[in-house]
Amino acid sequence: MKRFTVNLLVLFIVLTTIISNKTLFAQDTIPISLSLRNVVDLAVQQSYSVKYVQNQNVSYYWRYKNFTKRFLPQLSIESEFPLYSHTTSPITQPDGTIKFKQISNLQNSATLSLSQSIPKLGTSVYVASSIYRIQDFNLNSTEFSGSPFEIGFSQPIFAYNWMKWYKKTEPLVYEEAQRDFLESIEEIALAATKKFFTYLTVQTNYNLAESNLKNSQDNLKIADMKKKLGQISENDYSRIKLSVFNAKKALNEAKMNLKNADFELKSYIGLEQGQQINLEMPLNMILFEIDPERALEESLANRKEPLYYQRRLIQADAQLIQAKRNSGPSITIEGNYGVSNSNDEFYGVYQNTQQQRELELTLSIPILDWGSSASQIKLAESNRDLVTFDVEQDMKDFKRGVVVQVEQFSLLKDQLQTVKEADIVAENGYKIALKKFQNGEISITDLNISLSERETAKRDYISSLKNYWVAYYNLRILTLYDFELDQKISYENPLLGSM
Repeated sequence: MKRFTVNLLVLFIVLTTIISNKTLFAQDTIPISLSLRNVVDLAVQQSYSVKYVQNQNVSYYWRYKNFTKRFLPQLSIESEFPLYSHTTSPITQPDGTIKFKQISNLQNSATLSLSQSIPKLGTSVYVASSIYRIQDFNLNSTEFSGSPFEIGFSQPIFAYNWMKWYKKTEPLVYEEAQRDFLESIEEIALAATKKFFTYLTVQTNYNLAESNLKNSQDNLKIADMKKKLGQISENDYSRIKLSVFNAKKALNEAKMNLKNADFELKSYIGLEQGQQINLEMPLNMILFEIDPERALEESLANRKEPLYYQRRLIQADAQLIQAKRNSGPSITIEGNYGVSNSNDEFYGVYQNTQQQRELELTLSIPILDWGSSASQIKLAESNRDLVTFDVEQDMKDFKRGVVVQVEQFSLLKDQLQTVKEADIVAENGYKIALKKFQNGEISITDLNISLSERETAKRDYISSLKNYWVAYYNLRILTLYDFELDQKISYENPLLGSM
């Protein structure tokens, strides 16, 4: 629904004019009419709820940014500047004996390194250059040492490669978050729809109460004339007079309910409380025909659940692989190659360097763990089987939920047409009954019956309208598809516009 309707543009112009000209116009003197679309658009653009959803989406954006940068080359520098030491320490002599001697020196060091991870292999490689300086105050001497160039690697073998699994799951987390962002905004649209119809119901009750009071007062005037002419009984006159009091009471209650609904709706859609509004009943609308297969297809393509189920299966497989790797032998090969030197001059470290090579193999083999490793593997296998079963069942329920919602929507569409006709019949019947009562053709009891039928039909019609649009927005949430425009639902996050 990412678009501005003509009505919404007009609405914004009116609101801007009202806000910027408070000294010229009182806010409560310019009531504006709001359609269902206007209310929904305001809610998804300026409500507190949508701002919260936008900020939540930003956090996932930075989480994904961190993921994309995590495996890029990392350049860093480490240094100790300075490290001063003045103490007495045990020193091993050439003959193997140990003597305590006073040490007084100043040490400085710096290492510049460039590291890179290779997720598919679980390998870490690096290139580094280092320099070390020590100044001995006792001997009054200075010496430098370092490695101008060094390249090394670390390669685990038969180990759990967390980087590979991390690169599988994290993109799914981000895509889930993007779909959840759309779903959350559609839920705001649904909440706005419910509040719209709550307000519309109360507004309709208020209008009915006003109309009933006016008609009751007109009936009382006619009854006063008939009483003077002796054409009405005291019982009928008392009942007509009582209907006026009841109508006033109903109007006061409707007025209080309207104020509460008015406050809640304006608070939710971010509208000024002083602005008077009038809701338009959504009569001119297209009754959509939605194909269940099409709805299910869009739901599987757009919703976060399929991605979530996929991620759960991947995580279960990862836990099983981790349990198996942890139970077997662990081997790590580390090696480096470079050049190094030492000299009493800084530049001497980089002249006539000597090669240095190092290769290390670390091996760890579990021999006896009393079945702990085996039980961890069995637990991981059981968990994977359980997740697989749950995912299959959840997917069936998900698909069935979409189809059922489409079927219910179709029934609500048919019901809406029926109650609409019943509302027209009840309204015409009440008008006829009112004229007959004023002409003395029917009793007050018959008029009250007609009045009750009119109010019931009107409320049923609004209730059916609400059920229809609530079901429609539920379908939008379940499919993330706009069946009115025949396109996928999309919203931009304005907080990410400058990032």
